[in-house]
Amino acid sequence: MHRSLAAAAAGSLLALTVVAPAAAVIVDEPIIDSADDASLAIAPIGTHDTGIFDESAAEIVVHYAAGQRTLVVNAQQGVVDILDASDPTAPTHVAEITAEGTEVADGSTIPAGAVANSVAVREDGLAVVAVEAPDKTDEGWLLFADVREAEPTILGAVTVGALPDSVVLSEDGTYAVIANEGEPAEDYSVDPEGSIGIVSLSDDVAAADQSQYRAADFHAFEGDALPEGVRIYGGREDAGTGTPERPVSENLEPEYSTVIGGRAYTTLQEANALAITDLESATVERIVPLETTDLRDVAFDVSDRDDAINRQNWPVTAFRAPDTIKSTQIGGSSYLFTADEGDLRDWDAYSEEARVKDFGDDDIAPLCESVAEGTDLTLDELTEDENLGRLTATVAEGLSEDGTCYEEIHVSGSRSFSILDEDGTEIYNSGSLFEEITSEVHPDFFNSNHSESNFDGRSDDKGPEPEAIEVGSIGDRTYAFIGFERTSGFVTMDVTDPRSPEYVTYVNNRDFSVSGEDDPDAFAGAGDLGPESITFVPGEDAPGTADDSVADAMLIVGNEVSGTTTYYSVEDLLAEEPQPTEQPTDEPSEDPSEQPSTDPTDDATDDATDEPSQDPSDSPSAEPTDEPTGTPTDDPREDEGGDDEGGSGDDDGREDGDERLPRTGATIATALTVGALLVGGGITALVIARRRAL
Repeated sequence: MHRSLAAAAAGSLLALTVVAPAAAVIVDEPIIDSADDASLAIAPIGTHDTGIFDESAAEIVVHYAAGQRTLVVNAQQGVVDILDASDPTAPTHVAEITAEGTEVADGSTIPAGAVANSVAVREDGLAVVAVEAPDKTDEGWLLFADVREAEPTILGAVTVGALPDSVVLSEDGTYAVIANEGEPAEDYSVDPEGSIGIVSLSDDVAAADQSQYRAADFHAFEGDALPEGVRIYGGREDAGTGTPERPVSENLEPEYSTVIGGRAYTTLQEANALAITDLESATVERIVPLETTDLRDVAFDVSDRDDAINRQNWPVTAFRAPDTIKSTQIGGSSYLFTADEGDLRDWDAYSEEARVKDFGDDDIAPLCESVAEGTDLTLDELTEDENLGRLTATVAEGLSEDGTCYEEIHVSGSRSFSILDEDGTEIYNSGSLFEEITSEVHPDFFNSNHSESNFDGRSDDKGPEPEAIEVGSIGDRTYAFIGFERTSGFVTMDVTDPRSPEYVTYVNNRDFSVSGEDDPDAFAGAGDLGPESITFVPGEDAPGTADDSVADAMLIVGNEVSGTTTYYSVEDLLAEEPQPTEQPTDEPSEDPSEQPSTDPTDDATDDATDEPSQDPSDSPSAEPTDEPTGTPTDDPREDEGGDDEGGSGDDDGREDGDERLPRTGATIATALTVGALLVGGGITALVIARRRAL
């Protein structure tokens, strides 16, 4: 791996200037690690800080390119903040969309206490906002706003299902798709049905009326209609608060959607499943069970009490349980991308969570002796804190048929990202790649929490916890960007071949030396914590491209814990550089032998080399590995020395045609131009000197 700090990365971006605002939440030394043959260079260039810590003040972000404004969900204040991003190095808050008081299509108004959960914006300036009711089990709303002008205009709202958790638009802008999650009350007195809300939108920048809203429910999947592998558990019956008429419909909780053509694909996180919905008929066509990860084959660190980076194999099965889902076309086929975060139900009246060491206590059946088979440990040893004892597992899965003991240990979240085809069949999973990368890049803060900088703090839960995901294309390559809620930062993967992705870079605008648990007032200097969403802005839609503050594309990241929205410049390192042109001289030299040659064979580019690459073996493979790591790795940010120190520059690790000079970001064209001017100036001085001598 290449390890560098912000200054080095910024230097590799053409004419990039990093300007931190007064709050200084672009940290002095962002962590930037890249593969030796990385095709992108990514670095933070600007940020907006709400000054609100750990209150979900910057969650979902979308970008309105025509006005160069970014819309950011500020759940803490129940609004959508609007940032002027015309200068992405210094974004500023200019307006907000407030749900309270908005007139709904039925004549009612949205009350105080309503919460903005998600936002999407159409290219013509129509924004839609998913709004949760003050009591989350009540029906929510979809709000419409016109954001074409500096001050947004609220257009109206329609009533939707309970707890509208996310909203996305179809590619053609004709539908808004809402994931009505329908979470239960803490006491399970009420458990609303989950559904996929669909709003038909007109071509005008205008609110829809109530008749344009339809809900695709799960009624057809009651009884035995569900495929094997879809998790149904923990409803009102398990909580002891009643026997629901439609237990499946109450149990399924839509999380996030993406749209391909005329279908919506929605994650059902707790169920470890995917719902496929036909938009025209508003019908859920299929529910697809998702895969699991067998930790006997994929090595994870599962303890926060082992005092080491200890990635081992364990008798544990992890549900994918994805949060965010995105989609794109590659080579004429459509693919789905999921961030496999994981989530367990944990309410006052019902909880499925338990640490492995607590199986056998508090009315929880013990583990069967067979669980330890195939390991080198006894069952008692296996459940010690430094092994599986601290791992958070579910008691809703793995119980033997007679109910006497648990035959298997299940957890939620596979600490990975997955790629699926349009039918919902998984074609790739990253396995333990994310733990491999973070263990090498910042070993002292491996699996750290977001609100506290600590070592190994989240190994007993979901590790780095991938939650956000985005996809975008630059040149002829397609990339996935995956954000880590706990460790913070994001990884970029080249997914041009969706069956064999390659690691590109890991960027983390975080200062681990700052921990709010020690000093809550210090969080302003901690950087970005808890990325909730990532938005890709292609070069033609990005601000600042004309003056080079953005290179070839831009990323925007909403960080819910730090309350920051941060902008990143993305440079395509595979882009061809313009060839140097001849520079005519104003006055020919008297001595033809002294005239600078324009013969292309004299091009000085042969002497220029890129920054020497490090050993390619340092770069983690994108292929999942089952090789365990028993001890903490050395700090990879330290100088590795050896034969590579200083480097010969013979192998620059990049594609042919990438002719940038080392570190500076300058091009060969620039070098030749400057060189020609210097040579020309020297010749002119020589001629003048000769004349004076005569």
